[in-house]
Amino acid sequence: MVEVVKPADSRDLEEIISDALHAQKSLEISGTGSKSTLGHPMKVSQKVSLAGLNGITLYEPEELVLTARAGTPLADIESTLAQNHQELAFEPPSWGALLGNAEVQTLGGVIATNIGGPRRFRAGAPRDHLLGVSMVTGRGETVKTGGRVVKNVTGYDLCKLIAGSYGTLAVASELTVKVLPASDKIRTVLVSGLDAREGVKVMTEVIASPYDVSAAAYITKEITKRSDVSYVSNSNATITAVRVEGAVPSVVARCRALKNLFRKNGDIEELHFHNSKRFWAEIGNVSPYIDEVGPVWKISVPPSNAVEIVKTIGDKTASEFYFDWGGGLIWVRIIDHHKDGGAHLVRAAINSCGGDATLIRASCDVRSCVPVFEPQGNAVTVLTQKIKKGFDPAGILNPGRMSLLPRREHAD
Repeated sequence: MVEVVKPADSRDLEEIISDALHAQKSLEISGTGSKSTLGHPMKVSQKVSLAGLNGITLYEPEELVLTARAGTPLADIESTLAQNHQELAFEPPSWGALLGNAEVQTLGGVIATNIGGPRRFRAGAPRDHLLGVSMVTGRGETVKTGGRVVKNVTGYDLCKLIAGSYGTLAVASELTVKVLPASDKIRTVLVSGLDAREGVKVMTEVIASPYDVSAAAYITKEITKRSDVSYVSNSNATITAVRVEGAVPSVVARCRALKNLFRKNGDIEELHFHNSKRFWAEIGNVSPYIDEVGPVWKISVPPSNAVEIVKTIGDKTASEFYFDWGGGLIWVRIIDHHKDGGAHLVRAAINSCGGDATLIRASCDVRSCVPVFEPQGNAVTVLTQKIKKGFDPAGILNPGRMSLLPRREHAD
């Protein structure tokens, strides 16, 4: 049984990491564990739970800034922001249910994995909203970077470096993020019956239009049946969905224009506020695959290549898909059994057009032998290793989570 330690504050955290460094102990860093199976399995000496680093330490609604400890549940932050009609614009999804883990996620976990929702192609990723961070590196040193106001960009590059590093460079104890006003009105226009190529064409045109669409997705007929939104589940057809948000008069006008634009493409339906939020939560949380078995891949490609990629994969193995980000993000579930979770098929499909594929859900055995993240070229690999050495020279923080280690390095 691996020992679990829970630092009560940043000083505790620094001491834990310093002690581990001197004792040559490897550490697994987590919050609630909602994303603990995202990445390669790790064999470590000790687990560090940041759940005790909890609470909002600063919130200035007028300055659009919030600071919270890394283990603060995201739900607490979102509830506090809602009281002032504000939100985290990067729309963080919850993958706990998809991964079979805890569904309570923390601010630190969201930033560490840099996972954004359907609004990402408009609002950016979590790293684009990170203003400052206090963290302890693998050297046992506390580093603070960034600021508490939106216009302060000191340490901007370092913030971007930490976001998406999966706790392999440093352990954040406190983070400052930009917040934005929430939309007064949300509506989603649904077009039914389009094939995948037609759906991508419509989404591409709309994203490039002046209607300021904040999300665009395409789901197959089979996947629509799993939605909790009745307009979607009862459609008995494919659904192409686009979302508009903002002030009431603007949303009403844009929604009317989109419906007029789409009438030539198929039957039209409209989701209002609550159904819109429920639908896009399903898209971001990858809800269609929660109760379905099999590896799940997240594939980022140019939208113009999306249809060809899913066709190539589908010709080789039983699978299903849906598109987010206007076709720039493909969610693929591999139905047939493959020892590598379908890695050879998925990566062969994207080789010709560029892009990257991440294995989001698979068994421990599969994740132990297959690169979970898209393999990088030599130049990027050398740079990544150099950065890792600078922050964590002994390699004690989440060893092997982002890249396969030689078998002998998995144990202490």
